[in-house]
Amino acid sequence: MTARDPIIRLLLITCFAVAFATAAQAQASRTWVSGVGDDMNPCSRTAPCKTFAGAISKTIVNGEINCLNPGGFGAVTITKSIQIDCHEVYAGVLESAASNGVNIALDSFDGADTRRTVRLRNLNFSGFDTGARGISITGSTLGVNSEVYVEDCMLDGNFGGTGNGIRDARNGGGLLSVSNTTIRNMLGAGIGVVKSFLSGQTKVVLNNVQVLNCATGVSLSTNTRATISDSVISGNTTGIFSEDLDGGVIDTQVAIDHCVVSKNGTGFQASTNSTIRVSNTTAMNNTGALFSGTVLSYGNNQTGGAAFSGPVLKT
Repeated sequence: MTARDPIIRLLLITCFAVAFATAAQAQASRTWVSGVGDDMNPCSRTAPCKTFAGAISKTIVNGEINCLNPGGFGAVTITKSIQIDCHEVYAGVLESAASNGVNIALDSFDGADTRRTVRLRNLNFSGFDTGARGISITGSTLGVNSEVYVEDCMLDGNFGGTGNGIRDARNGGGLLSVSNTTIRNMLGAGIGVVKSFLSGQTKVVLNNVQVLNCATGVSLSTNTRATISDSVISGNTTGIFSEDLDGGVIDTQVAIDHCVVSKNGTGFQASTNSTIRVSNTTAMNNTGALFSGTVLSYGNNQTGGAAFSGPVLKT
């Protein structure tokens, strides 16, 4: 038995080395999904996975998931900096009462993942049940200074749920950038920024975004700085809503430029201690305007109806 000990030790060392090498090789910088793939595959181009959830575990931090061909790739929880890019390929994501489309759980990121950046491109979200969110962003500690980019996406609630198209609930703040994206038919907010406690600043940049037929088009909460440009906000119960919950400091500020904010119930609604500034914008056929904060028109807007009626108006 003693004579065999060195051989046994060598075999054990070899097994551990092979296991370590296999684990290291299990994650790639670029992985692939396909409508005819299999999550048991390594998610390579020649052996793609079936779902985003299957591919994310085989993709390294700051890696990228791509789509080989059209398919429905399922809901996914993102726990690392990553890009999901399905440009030029139809990539469907279905949210339901049991699952949001994409959960970005920033507090689940590894502490060494200092970039904390998620990019979603060319995804199509459909919702058929209650309470679902297309994209849900959460995080307290590790959410600070994180960045989320949503580009060239479609989020359609199909009037089936009370959730949001995009809900950003990072308490520590961060950046949310949405461009070339349509959000429609949500019984909640198309884009909603909320905070359960008041810390950190959330920066929101919306460009070439359409938000249609939602309860609120864009809803922005305490300590948010938002810029909305070249976008259409129409058919919503409330077009753009801003609020400040700290009760004293004007720290929710919204700049709107070259947009269409028309045919909403209320076009602009600013609560106490929040400010909405509007320039080069068409605001017509909104049926009401409710605000106790400040809505400023720079005088170069096309307006009609109740676009800016209320106690505070500067031109």
